[in-house]
Amino acid sequence: MTELLAAERRDIVCEDLVRIYTAEGVEVQALQGLNLRVDEGEVVAVVGASGSGKSTLLNILSGLDSPTAGVAKVAGHDMLTMKGRERVRYQRHTVGFVWQQTSRNLLPYLTAAENVAVPAAIARQGGQARAERVDLLLETLGVGHCRDRRPAEMSGGEQQRVAIAVALVNEPRVLLADEPTGELDEATSADVFEAIRHANTEFGVTVLVVTHDQAVAGHVGRTVQIRDGRTATEILRRTELDEHGQEQHIAEEFAVLDRAGRLQLPDDFVGALRLQDRVRLALEPDHIGVWPDEQERQRRGEGVAGE
Repeated sequence: MTELLAAERRDIVCEDLVRIYTAEGVEVQALQGLNLRVDEGEVVAVVGASGSGKSTLLNILSGLDSPTAGVAKVAGHDMLTMKGRERVRYQRHTVGFVWQQTSRNLLPYLTAAENVAVPAAIARQGGQARAERVDLLLETLGVGHCRDRRPAEMSGGEQQRVAIAVALVNEPRVLLADEPTGELDEATSADVFEAIRHANTEFGVTVLVVTHDQAVAGHVGRTVQIRDGRTATEILRRTELDEHGQEQHIAEEFAVLDRAGRLQLPDDFVGALRLQDRVRLALEPDHIGVWPDEQERQRRGEGVAGE
C-alpha cells in the first residue's frame, strides 16, 4: 500500500529506458537502461558530460522524441505509446519547457505579456482568466516591470524569467528546463534559478533541470548524474542544526543500483584508488567492501594502495 501511494506521487518515472539512434547504418545508444524517479513537487537537477544522454532524456520527457524501449511516464502519460492528439494535449497542458537559447523561448516582435499569453490563447483559455494569469506569473517571477517590453529591451536574465512564465501559463504539472542558465553569468544564473525554485514553491510544479553548471545544481536538494546513458550517482543535500544551533549543510553521494545489481562508481573514487579492470569485493554484515585488485596492480608494476 505504501509503495502504491509513493508511485502515485511520482511525476516522472523512467525504468530501463533505452533510446537508440541509427545514422548511416550505425547504431548509437544514447540511453542504455536509464532509471529515474522524480516525486510530485520535487526540484531535481540532472548533470552529465556532453554525450551522456541528458538532452535525449529531456527530449523524451517533453514529448519531442520517443523511447526505443523501457518505461518513461510523466504525470501518468506513457511516452512509449503516446500518439498524436494526446501528445499535443500533453505538450500544451502537462509539461512546460524552457530552452537554453532565449531566441527559442520568446517571439521577438511580441511584448513579455503577449509572449506569455500565446500558449494560453492556443489552449483557448478565457480572455479575463488569461490576462490575470499572465499578470500573476510576471509579478511572481519578478518581471512585472517588463510587461510591455519586447525581448530586445530586456536583459538575458529577464528574458529567461519571462520564458519560465511562458512555460507555466497553462498550469503544467511538470516544468522541464534545458540549460536555462547556459548563456548567463553566475549572478544572473542564480537569479533565474531562484525564480525556478520560487515557481516550484508558489505553484507546486515539479521541476527537472538539465545543467552543466555544478554551482546551479548545488542549489537543489537532489542532483542526478548521468554517465554513458545511465543514471550513475545521486547527491542528496539537507540542512541540519548542530549542537550549537548553527545550520550545517550536508551533501551525501549515493551510487544508483539498477535491477541487475550494477552500479557505477564515481570517477573521483576510481581515480583516487586507481581502480582498473576488476576490483576485489567482500560482503560485511552491514556493507560491501571494494578494494583494488592487488595482484593485477603488482603484475602491472604498480604499488599497493596505501603504500
